[in-house]
Amino acid sequence: MHTTNYINTLIEIAEDSTATVGTVPPVKGDKKTIANAQFELLEAHPYEYTSDDLIFGIFAERNGIADEEIDEERSRFFAKGQPCLRTSPLAKSYGWGIHSDGEGKVALIAADSVEYQALVADPAVTKVKAMRSKRK
Repeated sequence: MHTTNYINTLIEIAEDSTATVGTVPPVKGDKKTIANAQFELLEAHPYEYTSDDLIFGIFAERNGIADEEIDEERSRFFAKGQPCLRTSPLAKSYGWGIHSDGEGKVALIAADSVEYQALVADPAVTKVKAMRSKRK
């Protein structure tokens, strides 16, 4: 079983991000974008979900997976590797760091916040950069 979870880790904004402050992703059309769905869940429920919970929950909602099929579909989903939150548009384009606490529960941290700077400076917190949007 694969996982996208991190423990005690800050996903820093991407090196090539032009965002310097955390901004709400714009709504495009009728269907929520991945960025909108991730933002809404993490903003309303900081440190309640693991990365796996968040990624699969959004996948299940977007694909209309019935409640009675959730466990089986989740096992099938994580039977192969899935992109982690380092690929999230929130960290790549919208100025949000994503912090995983000691239990792997995640929260959004605005790049322009005191909390973000404290996490970056904390040697006990592992840091990884979000994936670049463009190739070098």
